[in-house]
Amino acid sequence: MRYHSSAEVHRDTAERIGILAVNFGTPDSPAPRDVRRFLERMLRDPRVVELPRPLWLPILYGFILPLRPRRIAPKYRKIWSAEGSPLREYSERLRSGLASLLAQRMMAPFSLEFAMLYGTPSVADSLQRLRAAGARRILVLPLFPQYCGATTGAVYDQVNAELAGWRWLPELRFISEYHDQPQYIEALRESVVQHWDARGRTGHLVISFHGIPEHYFHQGDPYFCKCQKTARLLAEELLLKDGEWTVTFQSRFGPSEWLRPYTIETLAALPARGIKDVTVICPGFAVDCLETLEEIDVENRAAFMNAGGERFDYVPALNARPAHAALLAAQIARHCQGWTQIELGLHAAAQARDTSV
Repeated sequence: MRYHSSAEVHRDTAERIGILAVNFGTPDSPAPRDVRRFLERMLRDPRVVELPRPLWLPILYGFILPLRPRRIAPKYRKIWSAEGSPLREYSERLRSGLASLLAQRMMAPFSLEFAMLYGTPSVADSLQRLRAAGARRILVLPLFPQYCGATTGAVYDQVNAELAGWRWLPELRFISEYHDQPQYIEALRESVVQHWDARGRTGHLVISFHGIPEHYFHQGDPYFCKCQKTARLLAEELLLKDGEWTVTFQSRFGPSEWLRPYTIETLAALPARGIKDVTVICPGFAVDCLETLEEIDVENRAAFMNAGGERFDYVPALNARPAHAALLAAQIARHCQGWTQIELGLHAAAQARDTSV
């Protein structure tokens, strides 16, 4: 009698392409305990805070986590909807739209999972679901258009940490960035133009990206340059002249210097320069979240208006726009080249074998 191992049985089953899209994450609720759990996961990651652990962990557990969750929880409550976290809600809508497009375009069986770096579903759980679905080739898509060690690098880390425990490793590919892809720039341009068509154009466009500590840049992180290129390409597509647009960085945390100019300081200074009507867009955020809906559209709006501004418009993130799903589908199709042909060849060979028996 010949015994079949589980690996041999799995080889005879239809293989699938697994697609893992990863975003940053969100608390499970706006309650302080869930905000604390989310912050703990995030701030313990050496990719996010690069200080030595013996120095950082006492600060984190002694000062930040006992105090910060109660200060941030009310901000989350401002943006929470009946469906829950906006980031989770928009991510689910985007996943649905993307799955529909891929079903039309992919020439091989596939499974699509969305995951969160510091929330649920986790990267590890989503990878395990792909394995259970039969994915022997996995494409990882970090939903961070501009590569950064603190975000895209964290996705690499978590994927590799989970795969370190797998006996049979899949073929693996990563999409590290898409900051200058024409479809991405066009989707951003379209979102701004549609906003202006509906509400009227303002005199100045502020292009705000999430900040990182300045020393990350000096140590070789290319994020600053990626953001600058995205902004320049967008401004060119919108036919903006010098002086009609500004690149800024938001979400500073801690006492160290972060990438400048800071968004809130820039907005507060614009009215004194005679710029009293602005549009703000945040191209680095795939879907809206606390940093866009509360920090930009509430706090930064107030700073601008209190300084003498007269009109403040926020252009929502690409969220579940058809153009967003289409550009992600195009990125996935481009990075799956070669896999679909292999998959079809295996499927045809299996059919031939079955009919010859």
